[in-house]
Amino acid sequence: MKSIRKRLVFYFMFIIIITVVTLEIFLINNVKQNYYKNLEDSLHNQIKVSTDLYHRYFADATLHENVLNNVDTFWKQTSAQVEIIDTDGNVLMDSIGIIPANVVGMEDVNKALQGQTGKWMGKVEYDNEKVMAVSYPLYSGEEIVGVLRFITSLKEVNKDIRKIATVFMAFGALVIVISGFVSIFLASTIVDPLQEVTAAAEKMALGDFKTKSQKRVDDEIGKLSDTLNYMASEILKKEELKNDFISSVSHELRTPLTSIKGWAVTLKQGYEDREMLTDGLEIIEKESDRLTHMVEELLDFSKFVSGKITLEKQPVDITGILEHIRKQLTPRAIRDQIDFQIVYPKGLPITYSDENRLKQVFINILDNAFKFTSPEGRIRLETSYEDGQFLFHIRDTGCGIPEEELPKIKEKFYKGKSSKSKNGIGLSICDEIIKRMNGKLEITSKLNVGTEVAIILPLQERE
Repeated sequence: MKSIRKRLVFYFMFIIIITVVTLEIFLINNVKQNYYKNLEDSLHNQIKVSTDLYHRYFADATLHENVLNNVDTFWKQTSAQVEIIDTDGNVLMDSIGIIPANVVGMEDVNKALQGQTGKWMGKVEYDNEKVMAVSYPLYSGEEIVGVLRFITSLKEVNKDIRKIATVFMAFGALVIVISGFVSIFLASTIVDPLQEVTAAAEKMALGDFKTKSQKRVDDEIGKLSDTLNYMASEILKKEELKNDFISSVSHELRTPLTSIKGWAVTLKQGYEDREMLTDGLEIIEKESDRLTHMVEELLDFSKFVSGKITLEKQPVDITGILEHIRKQLTPRAIRDQIDFQIVYPKGLPITYSDENRLKQVFINILDNAFKFTSPEGRIRLETSYEDGQFLFHIRDTGCGIPEEELPKIKEKFYKGKSSKSKNGIGLSICDEIIKRMNGKLEITSKLNVGTEVAIILPLQERE
């Protein structure tokens, strides 16, 4: 596995080296150009003084006469090599005694013969370093009679440039070394927290969800630590809920099974009392129904969790569902002495949905309302249709739900503190069904006042 630390250091150093090298090249080149420009300006000033001197005091004599009689006047003005060239390109005089046959092809000489200041840089046979030559025309009146040429070696200039370049490169190398250590430190500030988060994540992967990832800085890595810690706490909560659920389901299943087994053993002894036999069989039937209902609820829950549940859509008459619920629950309301009402307007439209699932939702919610509403209480299912949506409001005057439990009431396995709760999956199934129908299920409640469940379902057209 490639180390992030090494990659980060490599990337940092790559950027730093490229930046330092680019800056070094720019600075050294700039110094070189400045040195050469200063040397050129110095030669230009010196040669201008000499040509002005020639124009003022020696222009009356010919160029050859001046070379013979006044040549020392020109090289006294400069420490550079001095050449005097006629208009044909012949070198008449050279201050160091090296006279080439003809210099007409030289760029600086050609410009000077055209009346301009010429400059040339290149190699000569008598010097190992490059030289710089500056040429200027010599005038007699308005006529160019020759060229004055100053030549100087670039040896000392290049030596100074190399010294400065050495200093720059040494400083650049120092910057790179310091930056290397800084890069290692910066990489550690990123990698070390990542390693800690990784170690915490590995422990969590092994099942230790009580471990915590330490947050160093409030950045992306800090956010990752917070996310891992939140995930671990949520898993612990779900684990606790799951354990409570298993314990609750075990208890709920044991109760009807105990009743069934008890009466089966009792009836097996051959009681001839017809009334006792009828009571026993009736209890066995009811407990079997209750057991079947719990198993079906568990199967439904399993299907929803695994995503295998599907809605069987067909034309649904909401009015028919509401009347069915009225007939089914009115006897219970009379038995429990509860004022049960279902209110809806006439002419509710037909929607395409799963009728059985809708009944399951309403009956489950109303069943909870009946459980938590005392005698002389009131339960009301009110239905309306507005802007393409069915609005169902189920209100009761029961004991209500504590405020701290409301956000969790639709969570899987959550039972709350009431002993009347069973397995804690009924409302979560209802909420999942409504979501599959593109609707919303919202619960509001006030302790010792009552609870209201609002269901919003959009009108569904045939697909």
